[in-house]
Amino acid sequence: MSARRKFVIGGGALLGLGAAAYWFGLRPILHPTPPEVGFDLSDTERAAAKDFMARHPIVDSHSHPGRTFLKGAENLSLKIRLYKLLGGTFEDRTLADMRAGKVDGSIFNGVADIQLLTLGDGGLTASRAFQPGEAWVSYRRQIADLRALAEAGKVAICLTAADVLAAKKAGRIGMILAMEGADFLERDLSRLRQVHDDGVRMLTLVHYHNNTLGDIMTGKVGARGLTDFGRQVVREMNREGLVVDMAHASEKTVLDAVAVASKPVVITHTHINTKELSNPRFVSLETAQAIAETGGYIGAWPAGIGEKTLAEFIDRIEFLVESVGEDHVAMGSDMDANYKPVLETYRKMPLVVGALQKRGYSEQTLAKIMGGNVLRVMEATRPAV
Repeated sequence: MSARRKFVIGGGALLGLGAAAYWFGLRPILHPTPPEVGFDLSDTERAAAKDFMARHPIVDSHSHPGRTFLKGAENLSLKIRLYKLLGGTFEDRTLADMRAGKVDGSIFNGVADIQLLTLGDGGLTASRAFQPGEAWVSYRRQIADLRALAEAGKVAICLTAADVLAAKKAGRIGMILAMEGADFLERDLSRLRQVHDDGVRMLTLVHYHNNTLGDIMTGKVGARGLTDFGRQVVREMNREGLVVDMAHASEKTVLDAVAVASKPVVITHTHINTKELSNPRFVSLETAQAIAETGGYIGAWPAGIGEKTLAEFIDRIEFLVESVGEDHVAMGSDMDANYKPVLETYRKMPLVVGALQKRGYSEQTLAKIMGGNVLRVMEATRPAV
């Protein structure tokens, strides 16, 4: 059989599998049904929201705009290959949504363990371990792809809060570089200096598998908590000026990090477990309050877990404010990689602002939630000169 014929047959089989996967598994993830808003805003209220957004920085604490993490990704599981084939990358579309939605900036995340992931009945899980050096190669590729957005003039890389404000003033979208998962460190603490030099300003320690730093909150939760290497990483991140994000980490891992950290610790996208609604991806009230005590924040996460409308997400934001205080709540959209999102496009961000204004939030409080707390933590994490 000729090489060309093998390619055609193989490609056809993959497309056939892709079609089946789309209709029976990936469709809700790739093309979710637009959720109901669940409330109305008058023209006056919409105008007031946009006026607020013009005067204050609007910054998302966690996102994957356009799924850049898939660009050039190799050695993927079959389901993630199909996810890449059917969904692709679409940065320009999401950046246009940000402009239309008056969003000034976001923390753009790569996905450190993308090569390991597969999609099961319970969501994403790691299906294998890394090969030596594989995670570092993947990190370098993803950061280069994100930085290419700035080199093409589509965004401005922001290393400080002042950079975000300057980008807003210039009418540019601010990109704060981050990685979800720190597997690429591969027990080499010195890599954190390279990461900082690359312009990265936030690291999530774990993602979807128990790694050399600590344990995750989903699947089989380990009993280790933060490892000795994880403790070294948190201390070195504090010295280098990298924000420590404990999203996806087990409660013990989070609390261990809080005990070690000398600067604010954050959880960029989650909610608080209650008697009425509990999920492995949510955290306890005690954990959320421990994060707040460091000066950090909890990113309100608009995932379709126990909520079907944007109005229910507004309720969640209110609950977070009541639980940890206005200084410790941010937006954590997980844009373009969220689970059944009730905020599925940045174009709806003015609705979030308008709904919170309608519920009586003061301008000062709203400014903190919509970006101020993210910028405050960035500044608080910078190394002393």
